[in-house]
Amino acid sequence: MRTDRRSFLVQAGVASSLAAASASKDQISLAAWSLVNSFFVAKKWTNLDLPRITREEFGIGALEFVNQFFDNPMMTNLERLKKNAAQFDVKLVRIMVDDEGNMAAIDKQERMQSAVAHRKWVDIAHYLGCIDIRCNMRGGLPNWREDKDLVSRAAESFADLLEYSRGSGLDIIIENHGGASSNADVLVSLMKMVNNPRFGTLPDFGNINPEDDREETIRKIVRYAKGVSVKAAWSADETHPGWDLAKLIRICRESGFHGYWGIECSYGRRAARRPNPAEPVDAAQIWSNELKGVKLTKAVLERALA
Repeated sequence: MRTDRRSFLVQAGVASSLAAASASKDQISLAAWSLVNSFFVAKKWTNLDLPRITREEFGIGALEFVNQFFDNPMMTNLERLKKNAAQFDVKLVRIMVDDEGNMAAIDKQERMQSAVAHRKWVDIAHYLGCIDIRCNMRGGLPNWREDKDLVSRAAESFADLLEYSRGSGLDIIIENHGGASSNADVLVSLMKMVNNPRFGTLPDFGNINPEDDREETIRKIVRYAKGVSVKAAWSADETHPGWDLAKLIRICRESGFHGYWGIECSYGRRAARRPNPAEPVDAAQIWSNELKGVKLTKAVLERALA
């Protein structure tokens, strides 16, 4: 496991990891996915700009990355990213990891290869001083409700990743991200089977299966939470008809959660990530909508946490 790359990053990240341990009880963070369209569609910024945007545009002091935005995770860029975060006094909280394979695949070789593919993000997150990486569980059978071995397979993969990350002290967390992972009982069973204090959940307010009760799902999985994803989907009239944000925040607080409350939101109708090349891109409108969504969500959080 101890590659030259990992050894170097681990040694360089020790000071940042020590600083991470002193985080205060409740803080608002910005999930970079809130700005997904200004990245993919409008191409307004790069990952290196995020610390400045987080502080100057929103007055927020903590940032959650998305691995899809790391177009060039080389050492020189990581050093610049740390420097930019220090310059704007922004804590780098986590990396949300997507597209690194299926951690619950039926084929053992496939799922263990997925665990190996996540290792580079453990190293990068550790070097940046993050507290965790967020992973996806995925699944095996087309109908996950009939997949009796789903939890045990996922437990094997995540136990392997947790073993790799042990020296870094990073937490490994799973978001309810659709399908089996959005079923509270599946996630709770996985938490119990792995039974590791560095393994937890990232409850997302929006990713609830249609047949499930939103509040009850959050209530069950927040008991294992290492962070909360405050998903918001604002209408153009600045109302939030989908779910009661303040009530869900209150459920999390009543459960005893303290930590980073990550803003992940949209405002109005989301632009298509892969727009028609023949249609003009209204970059200014995309950016304006993202600014409004983050600021509206932040206002709700500030009132709820006051």
